[in-house]
Amino acid sequence: MTLRANQPIFTRGASGQLIMTCRNLEELPLLAVALASVLEAGDIVLLQGELGAGKTTLTQFLAQALGVGTDQYVASPSFALMHEYSGRLPVFHMDLYRLGGEEDVELAGLTDFFEQQGVCVVEWPDRLGSLTPEDRLEIHIEHVPTATRRFTLTPRGQVWRQKLDRMAESRGKARN
Repeated sequence: MTLRANQPIFTRGASGQLIMTCRNLEELPLLAVALASVLEAGDIVLLQGELGAGKTTLTQFLAQALGVGTDQYVASPSFALMHEYSGRLPVFHMDLYRLGGEEDVELAGLTDFFEQQGVCVVEWPDRLGSLTPEDRLEIHIEHVPTATRRFTLTPRGQVWRQKLDRMAESRGKARN
C-alpha cells in the first residue's frame, strides 16, 4: 500500500487499541476528525503523555472537529483547571497537572462535569485516582524516533471498543 503525504498510519494493537502514527502536524486533524465522528454527549477522553507531548494540540484539533469556532481559542487550562467551549457538543477541557490527587480534583468539583451533556477531555488524568470513570477512552501520546508522535487509543468499556472499531472501519486504514 502506498501512503500519500499527510496520511497517518493506523494500526490495531492489543485489547482493541487503535494506534496512529503521525509523521507531521498536518496529519493530526485526521485523528481529531475521526474521533469527533464517534463522540457523543457524556464521553470522557483522557490524554496521557509527557510535558510537550501534544495533549493540548490534540485538544485544539478535536475542538475544531467538534465545531468549536475560531472565536474560542483553545488553550491549556493549567491555571484555570477547566475551560468550556461551545460546539456541536460542549467541550470541557481539564488540565489536572497542578493538582495533587483525587482529593484536589474532588474539591475543585471537576468530576461534576463527567455527568454533563458534553465531552470531557482531561489532561494528566492520573490525578483522578479512584475517581477515574470506568467508561472512557485513554489516549497515550509519545514521541517516537521515526515519527513526530504515536497516539495509542485504548478503549475502556464496551461502548468505547465499538467506537474504536467504527473509527478504524471509517478510516479504512487500520492494519493488524
